[in-house]
Amino acid sequence: MADKPTIRVVASVIERDGKYLITQRRQTAMMPLLWEFPGGRVSGGETDAVALARCLADRMAIAVHIGEELLGVVKEYEGYVIDFHVYLCELLSDEVRRIRIQDYRWVSSDELEDFPFPAADQETVEALLRGED
Repeated sequence: MADKPTIRVVASVIERDGKYLITQRRQTAMMPLLWEFPGGRVSGGETDAVALARCLADRMAIAVHIGEELLGVVKEYEGYVIDFHVYLCELLSDEVRRIRIQDYRWVSSDELEDFPFPAADQETVEALLRGED
């Protein structure tokens, strides 16, 4: 892992009425059309909270209150390593817009297994299925 670049990525677990917000990557993204918990890359000098707020505003025009970290995981891919951190968040916006995402869904924990997720997101799915939120 030491010779591969490491990318820090943050994501949110946003729950409303017993359902979780998931987003679908655009056709032109890395790992196109897979589903994920909304978030994105941390840029140089940003804190996780600043990066997460920026990514959610840029991609869906939403604001959130960022709470505690749910989990952190390191996943190695072929050309890079993802240092992935997931935060529990409260949605402050009334609506979600598709700006830089293909689609979004509100799904129950039982439905999460019906959507293909990247490997880094899979541990978040498993934590939610085990009821660790």
